[in-house]
Amino acid sequence: MATAGLFGAVSASTLAAGMAMLDEEGIAYEGFIGALYPFMDIAALVTAIVLARLSAERKAAVQMAGQPGGVAALAVGGGYGNGKAQMVRGILVDTFRSAAISALMLGLALGILARPDSVYENFYDILFRGLLSILMLIMGMEAWSRLSELRRVAHAYVAYGLLAPLAHGALGFAAGLIVHQMTEFSGGGVVLLAVMAASSSDISGPPTLRGALPEANPSSYVGTSTGLGTPVAILSIPLWIALADMFIGV
Repeated sequence: MATAGLFGAVSASTLAAGMAMLDEEGIAYEGFIGALYPFMDIAALVTAIVLARLSAERKAAVQMAGQPGGVAALAVGGGYGNGKAQMVRGILVDTFRSAAISALMLGLALGILARPDSVYENFYDILFRGLLSILMLIMGMEAWSRLSELRRVAHAYVAYGLLAPLAHGALGFAAGLIVHQMTEFSGGGVVLLAVMAASSSDISGPPTLRGALPEANPSSYVGTSTGLGTPVAILSIPLWIALADMFIGV
């Protein structure tokens, strides 16, 4: 479930790399695309955590029912599903209190309530490419260190890490094409939708899931996402640009 959560979320580094490539090619895209990132990221992570907790509660209820006196205990305690609303509320509170998600929400609030144009022009735009290069180097080192850990997990994780970015990206590209036909959505926007769909969370996702699902194996979800998914997603960006040029003409 943790692996699915990461691949359902969005990689900020992959999105930034996609925007940088489009800027280099002179391909225009909608400015609001970046604002979709926190909503997609938080929704995927919260969904994965809730489903994992519900699954764990279901298994615990089944095990209790199979023990002597378990059925009576469930009846007295309200049975399976008792307190689901409280559990979901607790998960949401814990998720939004995590450092990574809190930073995302703070940045979103600053963008809505403040006027970040001067900060962008005088600080962010100047340092962006340098910081992106450092981030890519760190992620590359992290990916290399996690590749050896993938030997200890099922081969299905390796196959999923290699194929999921392409499958998810194709779905995102198809959705972008539909929006493009119905509206004036740009070809660059279609590319970035495919990039976000192909990416997997490598910054906010791992620490959030590590704190919320300590029973999950980090070698499985971090190794699959960071070690395989992110490199494949970044290397597939030229593919989405070529497809956009073929179908739309960017």
